[in-house]
Amino acid sequence: MGPDETRVTTTDPGAAGGSDRKLSVVVAGGGTAGHIEPALAVADAVHRLDPTARITALGTSRGLETTLVPERGYDLALIPPVPLPRKPGIELAKTPTRLLRSVLATRKVLADAKADVVVGFGGYVSMPAYLAARAHLRPSRRLPIVIHEANASAGVANKVGARFADVVMAAVDGSGLDGAEVVGIPVRGVIADLDRKGLRAKARHYFGLDEDAPTLLVFGGSQGAQRLNEAVAGAADALGRAGIGVLHAYGPKNTIDPVSPEGAPPYRAVGYLKRMDLAYAAADLVMCRSGAMTVAEVSATGLPAIYVPLPHGNGEQRLNALPVVEAGGGVLVADDEVTADWVAAKVPELLGNPDRLAAMSASASGTGHGDAANAVARAALDLAASHRLGRKARAAQRGEQPQVDADAPVATKDRESAARDEGTSGPGAPDDGAAFRSAESARER
Repeated sequence: MGPDETRVTTTDPGAAGGSDRKLSVVVAGGGTAGHIEPALAVADAVHRLDPTARITALGTSRGLETTLVPERGYDLALIPPVPLPRKPGIELAKTPTRLLRSVLATRKVLADAKADVVVGFGGYVSMPAYLAARAHLRPSRRLPIVIHEANASAGVANKVGARFADVVMAAVDGSGLDGAEVVGIPVRGVIADLDRKGLRAKARHYFGLDEDAPTLLVFGGSQGAQRLNEAVAGAADALGRAGIGVLHAYGPKNTIDPVSPEGAPPYRAVGYLKRMDLAYAAADLVMCRSGAMTVAEVSATGLPAIYVPLPHGNGEQRLNALPVVEAGGGVLVADDEVTADWVAAKVPELLGNPDRLAAMSASASGTGHGDAANAVARAALDLAASHRLGRKARAAQRGEQPQVDADAPVATKDRESAARDEGTSGPGAPDDGAAFRSAESARER
């Protein structure tokens, strides 16, 4: 079997058997953290709402999902990737054949998983998923589709899928998906419910930071951000003299050499952060890029932020940060303006103004949508239940003997009550940090 062929890893020995009649949800969000993390947040929410549901994540061998999905405890099915070249050429000419191959592989995954619904988050994994779910001559064999768009400007896959999806949701208005319900970005429950104040002392101790000093958190994605690294490390002396502590994730392939004055609060430099929850809790201010998932997590925690968008693409990162900045929860700075002198002047000014930080924190929290993951999960489970019941009804009309299903779909509210009564734990439940080991290394650049 080649690395791009269909492969399913399963945590349930009986999951592949024909007797499994539980609702089956397939999430398609591979490639980058901006697609994977919302998908896993929704998977966690599906499990909370219906602990009996079977959840399968769709991905490719080239994406970060090969690490993130198994660590979160979910089944992973791999399909051939279908990159979409933006310029004419040989690679673009190969796209139809690659897409057909991937759709056929995805259709097999959906059949093996006995899928009842497909939930897509964009990217090159989602297009084959959308087409495989609907590419049937018999309407009865088509699967319902839920789409979530995390970015301020929708990509090609979601624009295509939205034309025939049953439910379309988006993080913000104006994403380019007409009629999309705005729900925010699905964020892990442990981040959405983070008690920064309550965890502050533990977080400072964990990273070896000063207990009382105002603290700046800096990160730039899985490989760090050279501009942020140079600017902040270059301002280490000024920050130290201002009594500011720093927690700086510079990227595993990079190096920095900050020099703080004697007696200054610690400047902790790490290649990557295993515990983003504690990193957020330790900080009073964050300086970071503005990928959609980063903005969602930072604002969900109520952290005031200095956003430095990547100066590439079509300005998506700037658009991601704008709602929070316009609400007063952050500051937006162009990449070429960020220098050591800028950091030395502006960061102490912000951290030296507790009233402004408190106002920014309140504004940032107000822009978040803490229930986004549950909203997407409810839509998926309700569509899955309707699909299952419709399939049974069609079988009855054909005179077939319906199977006895002890796990018959129930309404979402009933599933929520059952989950609360059982107090079930399972995939997606954090184990005091294991879920964070690769989440930070997958963050958008």
